[in-house]
Amino acid sequence: MADQYTWGLILGAVVGLVALYNLGLLAVYNFVMKNKSDEDADLLRTRSSAAKTASAVNGEFGSNAVGESDVIIVGAGVAGAALAHTLGKDGRRVHVIERDLSEPDRIVGELLQPGGYLKLIELGLEDCLEKIDAQRVVGYAIFKDGRDAQLSYPLEKFHSDVAGRSFHNGRFIQRMREKAATLSNVRLEQGTVTSLLEEKGTIKGVQYKTKDGQELTAYAPLTIVCDGCFSNLRRSLCNPKVDVPSCFVGLVLENCQLPYANSGHVILANPSPILFYQISSTEVRCLVDIPGQKVPSISNGEMANYLKTVVAPQVPPQIYDSFVAAIDKGNIRTMPNRSMPADPQPTPGALLMGDAFNMRHPLTGGGMTVALSDIVLLRDLLRPLRNLNNAPALSKYLESFYTLRKPVSSTINTLAGALYRVFCASPDEARREMRDACFDYLSLGGLCSSGPISLLSGLNPRPMSLVVHFFAVAVYAVGRLLLPYPSPYRIWIGARIIFGASGIIFPIIRAEGVRQMFFPVTVPAYYRAPPVKC
Repeated sequence: MADQYTWGLILGAVVGLVALYNLGLLAVYNFVMKNKSDEDADLLRTRSSAAKTASAVNGEFGSNAVGESDVIIVGAGVAGAALAHTLGKDGRRVHVIERDLSEPDRIVGELLQPGGYLKLIELGLEDCLEKIDAQRVVGYAIFKDGRDAQLSYPLEKFHSDVAGRSFHNGRFIQRMREKAATLSNVRLEQGTVTSLLEEKGTIKGVQYKTKDGQELTAYAPLTIVCDGCFSNLRRSLCNPKVDVPSCFVGLVLENCQLPYANSGHVILANPSPILFYQISSTEVRCLVDIPGQKVPSISNGEMANYLKTVVAPQVPPQIYDSFVAAIDKGNIRTMPNRSMPADPQPTPGALLMGDAFNMRHPLTGGGMTVALSDIVLLRDLLRPLRNLNNAPALSKYLESFYTLRKPVSSTINTLAGALYRVFCASPDEARREMRDACFDYLSLGGLCSSGPISLLSGLNPRPMSLVVHFFAVAVYAVGRLLLPYPSPYRIWIGARIIFGASGIIFPIIRAEGVRQMFFPVTVPAYYRAPPVKC
């Protein structure tokens, strides 16, 4: 009886969450229908019937061009390079200013989820993954206390080429830069942007210093800032609330055979997760997460000792020798893991994108998927506009960008933050139960594994699906705890599990914006149409 009652409680809780979701949708439907006639009238009044895509522009820019661009892009990383090619292909005159055009050497931005790969195809950039020894990724393997579970991406409905990809970040970026540079209306220039040029509240362009030290100004109707996680320009365009929950320690393992081919490997270690994934046919990237902002010193050998004594005993035995050899080789690097919810200050003449605008913990490898999804959305919003010269009207119109991006970005951001908190070890018994239950829930297979992995992959960007699965794990943890007998102490721990789960996910959702995340159709900007005079 207790068994039936407990599992009945679990099923009832999950069904209850689904019912709440449906009630929420019903409320949204009623709200939209109530205001539909007004919204339709606004759309008819504002939509431009003569809007056409800008024509391609021939010829190259002069070396000191001023005011010849339609768009200035600050930064030529993944977001900046992809955006430059995308807008250039649509006929915009694009001026890209990048601090360093040599090949980047980073330890993150090396895993592209299947959802991101689909966006890359939409942008016509999938060939940038060729000739860089990129590796297919078809799922994940999770390890905990000597057990493991394999989770496959739900790719059955897609073309056989669709999968995740892992690679050297710098090689990928260089390929996209090269492709953008093939367009005659795209100019890539090495320089450091020092400030945005503002006039009466409108951004008119940028001031920058060339690699030769010459100070120049460049003007364009729209400036898009994509200068990465260390952006020095974001403060005037958003309200940055940067958190650094942990740091990654990066290693490269050579000629190492992972336990599962074409899979990312996640070890639920103590104190926090360890990642392994192939970045070339002969190299495996290892990222060791260390909570907090302080890491052992590399120079005096503390880091090597930490990796050998604390981390090495927790890696799978198949890769132990390669892991120790990589430590002995000495090429150890660190990087802070930053998270920052998107909190824009809409500014005429300027827009933020990429890590300069929005960051999440890199555990789930979702950053490039969010960036590429944003680029597809921005491209579609700008296509009807013949020119971008009406900065106030354009800024008002592009407020829709911040709302329309929410289903994808908020799902990936929330999952990254919540999963990291759950995967970290804790002395708290309720947190331990939640962590164990998460591993076992994913190991159940069926919807319990395909649902979460479809969220992780970017193939199912539905925030409510994320919430349902997250609390299904919590209820599953409580159900296991109460079996075979629901003692008062176990009930207390179960209550703390639910309370702790709420304390993990609800602050992240609040930062993302509840209304924009779950009910974007109730936000007026959702319906904003292209301005008539653009």
